[in-house]
Amino acid sequence: MILKLVVTGANGQLGREVARQGGKHELLLAGRDVLDISNRVAVTAFLKAHKPDAVIHCAAYTQVDRAETDENGAFLVNVIGSQNLAASCLEIGARLVQVSTDYVFDGTKRQPYREFDAVNPQTVYGRTKWQGEEIVRQILGRHYIVRTAWLYGDGNNFVRTMRKLATGNPVLKVVHDQVGTPTSTVDLARVIYKLLESDAYGTYHATCQGQCSWYEFACEIFRQDRKRVLVEPVLTEQFPRPAKRPAHSVLDNHMLKMTIGDPMRSWQEALQEYLAQD
Repeated sequence: MILKLVVTGANGQLGREVARQGGKHELLLAGRDVLDISNRVAVTAFLKAHKPDAVIHCAAYTQVDRAETDENGAFLVNVIGSQNLAASCLEIGARLVQVSTDYVFDGTKRQPYREFDAVNPQTVYGRTKWQGEEIVRQILGRHYIVRTAWLYGDGNNFVRTMRKLATGNPVLKVVHDQVGTPTSTVDLARVIYKLLESDAYGTYHATCQGQCSWYEFACEIFRQDRKRVLVEPVLTEQFPRPAKRPAHSVLDNHMLKMTIGDPMRSWQEALQEYLAQD
């Protein structure tokens, strides 16, 4: 099935990977220089002009700490932008993939979160992403809301930061009391395209398999890189940040397993491929 797709946030790390995997489809790549999603008139005009079958909405305000002092900026992108896209999709009969986050949860549950567990965002970023989800649900029935976490790909991310810091730093201190699942944009983009081949609308969790702390993630990066780097585990309180981080935000890909199947690899396997190619 060949689809005509608009990709927002096309210059971000997920948007780039969605573009890479979209070879058989007709893609319209809409970075910020092409489309201001906070402008309802512009969004409506753009989608009416191009008439896509679906929009893959990768654009987001993701600066978690900055959002604490820029709530209006986060709201404009994560809520108003999502509202504009959902309303315009409804108008032209298109579907919408809305990418969301583990930050909608408070991180206090010790088991992996399923799609319909109660949300309790603790940050401006998390709240605006949840509000964006809700407004899409209210406006557009033909939606796929895809929550992910600890994403890395072609852009600034934890893996590249660790590799860079390892040069010239005898010891790296990395938090050991935040647990989640590192997720490759390669795996997430595959899931997005697989969902678009179905009419299984709804909310999904999509992360790689397994879990680790940031400290364990760093150790695995250097183990696979065959680098001798001393990594020291520390507590979150030793690195205070404006926005609270979830202590345990592992997601269970329950609805993927129940509908289209779960193609996500283990986080270690996905990391191995990334390190070999980056």
